[in-house]
Amino acid sequence: MSDNSPSTFAPATGVGSMPGGDAREAAKTVTGSFDDFPHLAELPARGPGADMTGRTAGMLVELYARVEPSGWRLGDRPGRDTRRARSWLGEDLDALEEFTQDYTGLLKVQAVGPWTLAAALELRNGEAVLSDAGACRDLAASLAEGLRQHLAEVARRVPGARLVLQLDEPSLTAVLRGRVRSASGYRTHRAVDRQIAEAALRDVVGAHREGAVVVHSCAPDVPFALLRRAGAAAVSFDFSLLTERDDETIGEAVEAGMRLFAGVVPGTDGPLSDPAGSVMGVRTLWRRLGLSPGLLAEAVTLTPSCGLAGASPQYARAALAHCVRAARSLADDPE
Repeated sequence: MSDNSPSTFAPATGVGSMPGGDAREAAKTVTGSFDDFPHLAELPARGPGADMTGRTAGMLVELYARVEPSGWRLGDRPGRDTRRARSWLGEDLDALEEFTQDYTGLLKVQAVGPWTLAAALELRNGEAVLSDAGACRDLAASLAEGLRQHLAEVARRVPGARLVLQLDEPSLTAVLRGRVRSASGYRTHRAVDRQIAEAALRDVVGAHREGAVVVHSCAPDVPFALLRRAGAAAVSFDFSLLTERDDETIGEAVEAGMRLFAGVVPGTDGPLSDPAGSVMGVRTLWRRLGLSPGLLAEAVTLTPSCGLAGASPQYARAALAHCVRAARSLADDPE
């Protein structure tokens, strides 16, 4: 197991998605913005298979999905939609490889986590995978194997990189609280037991034994303690959604060595404050928790609040650059 302490991360990075459909332009923007922690860009505007669910479905091993009017549904064999998803991913990897020649440093790749995937993918009967405990186990195992293969492919293309895996879990809180709606919309699926949820996450986190795993959610009430127990080295979240109710679990997570990926820059077009203003809330949280200001730069990575797929290309570039400047402000003046 590699060193997954908070200090192994860098001060700023992106979340994942970018606007537009040009893989080379996206890779150029991301690698140009973050010289020490770029990420593999996702371009959902290209259509089915480039979206986060379809992209991850294309990584599954011995499970295949196709697009239906209601969404992505598991089927018996790989079809056109699976091939398209793998083709988009290959295009993105080609572009990343082009702009990371001789790169040595952190590199983040993203995939949908097991519970958000179970809520998004349908079984053959049209209900979510989430409705079937056995199907959830099979999906988590397939995802873990697919991620091992994906990480090996990225490592082959960018051999100097230290890979960080991000699992996107925006639906996790809804899964834990029984708030995911059934296909009919008239009822919700039963809440998943927290120990079962934690075990599946731990298995998928274990697919990346050589490096750190971040779990991302831009939904409210992120279960920090559960994610820490499942082996996540960091949690990525929308900072604006935190409440003082989260203070205790965040304080415990930081003291246990977990890194916080704080989404402080809006993900859609709008005016950007000065860099110091963007991190004012982070400093306030730190004071409230009674943590040492000197620990801030070691424990916090700054990101946009969520993916940038809904932003203009100009704003996306500005937002990534702003994350870097805000991180510098935090390091220079932690008080």
